[in-house]
Amino acid sequence: MTKDRLEVTGGVDTHGRTHHGAALDGAGRLLGEREFPATAAGYRALLAWLIGFGRVVAVGVEGTGTYGAGLARHLAGHGVRVIEVDRPDRKTRRFRGKSDPIDAIAAARAVLAGTATGVPKTRTGPVEALRALRVARRGAVKAKVAALNQLHGLLASAPEVLRAQLQDLSSAALVTTAAGFRIREDRLEDPAMAVKAALRSIARRVVDLNAEIALADRRIAPAVARLAPRTLALPGAGPQVAAQLVVTAGDNPERLRSEAALAHLCGVAPLPASSGRTDRHRLNRGGDRQANNALHTMVLTRMRHDPTTRAYVQRRTKDGLSKTEIMRCLKRYVVREVHTALMADFTAPRGLDSP
Repeated sequence: MTKDRLEVTGGVDTHGRTHHGAALDGAGRLLGEREFPATAAGYRALLAWLIGFGRVVAVGVEGTGTYGAGLARHLAGHGVRVIEVDRPDRKTRRFRGKSDPIDAIAAARAVLAGTATGVPKTRTGPVEALRALRVARRGAVKAKVAALNQLHGLLASAPEVLRAQLQDLSSAALVTTAAGFRIREDRLEDPAMAVKAALRSIARRVVDLNAEIALADRRIAPAVARLAPRTLALPGAGPQVAAQLVVTAGDNPERLRSEAALAHLCGVAPLPASSGRTDRHRLNRGGDRQANNALHTMVLTRMRHDPTTRAYVQRRTKDGLSKTEIMRCLKRYVVREVHTALMADFTAPRGLDSP
C-alpha cells in the first residue's frame, strides 16, 4: 500500500510542556512515536509528522479539556477527527506499565479499536467564554467558604470577651462587625487584640470575595440569558444552574446524540449491576459532578415549589422509595427536559456579545 493510501491513527499523551505522539496503521502496527513541545509550533510539527505516514483517519488525545485543549483545537481546525481518550486507570497501569510512549500508543489503540468514541468540546465559542467566567466565580465561592470557616474557627478559640460579643451573630453580621474592628498595632502582643486583627483581616477578605462573586453574577446572568433562554426558563434553573448545564454541553452540543448521552455525561444514568437472578441498577458516581450538582439543585427547588413534583414525591414515597431514590429518578426525568431545551437553544447559536 502506498503512503497516500495508508490509513493512520494517532494517539497523544498530553502534558503541560510536552506532548508524546504515536502513529499506528490500520492493522494496529506501530509506525512511530515521538515527543513534541506543547506549543503552536509543536502542534504543527506533530500534525505534519502524522501526515508523513499517510492519511490521518483520527487522533486520540488525552486531556482535551486541560493540557490537550490547544492541540485538540489545532487538529480540529485542520479537519482532523479528534477523539477524546480517558487516561488509563491504576489497574491497567499496574499490568501494562507507565510511560509517555505507552500511553500515546494506548490512546491510538483505543481509537482504532473503537473503545474511545467521545467527541471533545470545541472550546472555541461563547460557551468557552462562559466557562472561564464560571471558573473565576467558583474559585471565589470556594475561597469565601474557606474564609468563613476560618472566621468561625478562630472565634471558637478566641478570648471569652470576644466570644461573648460575637458568638451569637449570624455569618453576615459577624463579617460586618469584624471588618469594622479598630486595631491597636502597639498591642498585638495581647491575644485578644491579635485575634481581633486576624478576624478583621479575614472578614475584609470575605467582603472582597462577596464583591467578586457579585461581579461574576452580573457578568454571567446576561450571558446565559442570551445563550440559553429556554434552559434558563426551566423550573428550578437559575442563572448559575443554567450556566453549568450549558458549559457541560459545550459549544458543540450535537456531540450529545440523545438525552441518554447527556444523562450519562451528568452521572444520572443508572448503571446495570445485575448478576444471576438479580436484576438491578446502581448509582452512577461518574460523569460531570458539577452538572450533577446543577440537576440536584433543580430537583430540590421543584420538590419545594412545584406541585407536580410534590405529587410525584408523595406517590413514590407511598411506593416505598426513599427520598434519595426519588431524587435520582427525578434527575433522570429532568435531564430529558434539559436536553430538549439545550438542543433548542443551540439551533440558533448566540454569542456573548450578540444583542
